[in-house]
Amino acid sequence: MRYGQVVVGPAGSGKSTYCSAIVKHCETIKRVVHVINLDPAAEHFDYPVQVDIRELIQVDDVMEDKDLKYGPNGGLVFCMEYLVQNIDWLQEQLGDDDDDYFLFDCPGQIELYTHMPVMRAVVDTLQHWNFRLCAVYLMDSHFLNDAAKFFGVCLTTLSTMVQLELPHVSILSKMDLLGKQERKEIDKFLDPEVSTLVSELSVQSMGPQYHSLTKAIGRLIDEYSLVNFTPLDITDEESISNVLTTVDMSIQYGEDCDIHIPKDFDDDVDNESVD
Repeated sequence: MRYGQVVVGPAGSGKSTYCSAIVKHCETIKRVVHVINLDPAAEHFDYPVQVDIRELIQVDDVMEDKDLKYGPNGGLVFCMEYLVQNIDWLQEQLGDDDDDYFLFDCPGQIELYTHMPVMRAVVDTLQHWNFRLCAVYLMDSHFLNDAAKFFGVCLTTLSTMVQLELPHVSILSKMDLLGKQERKEIDKFLDPEVSTLVSELSVQSMGPQYHSLTKAIGRLIDEYSLVNFTPLDITDEESISNVLTTVDMSIQYGEDCDIHIPKDFDDDVDNESVD
């Protein structure tokens, strides 16, 4: 069994920074982590990358192709579809060692996760290769500053959950960049009182014709408790450890490991048996 985090989220949400923080934290706790770059538009990394999709295909090359005539978004979708068509390349690059832990750093085009089938195809293939995966959805905490954006983020996150059908952990990134007042304001979204947010949204901007829809969305989020956000401060080792523990629990990482019994303890048990 191999384990992995599929790191997804909008462009600029801090996916690569998150991967860097996890890699450094795992070095501290003596865990080996392999980073797989699945973003064909990536430019640079401050951590070692074991597999890089840019060795297979790059967005710039696709955009420069005069026959294709793709822009940045179309080029990125083409690259991911090309990966699916040549998925054997990824299998060869990953190898077949058991018990490895991977971070799949994915592109920042949100459509790939909310309704397009390409990332679902990649995820299904990885699971077929005996990967136990968790989707880690990152959202910039600066974006979550009012009720309307909170509901928008929740719906996007729900779409990703439905599309990928994986254990899911939602992360509020860049908490270390918030001021004290901003942190206080964001607390209401970490443990939301949805009825209050619905009322706030109705007063702020939504016309009366949307009140019923807003209430229905609020009930969906409140009654099923489908979306919960875990804050991440990459300058705080405890915060990083908390996120990693949450993900590990969702994929049951480490539960298959043998229990190590210290020799001294083992000897004591044997002596008691003899007595």
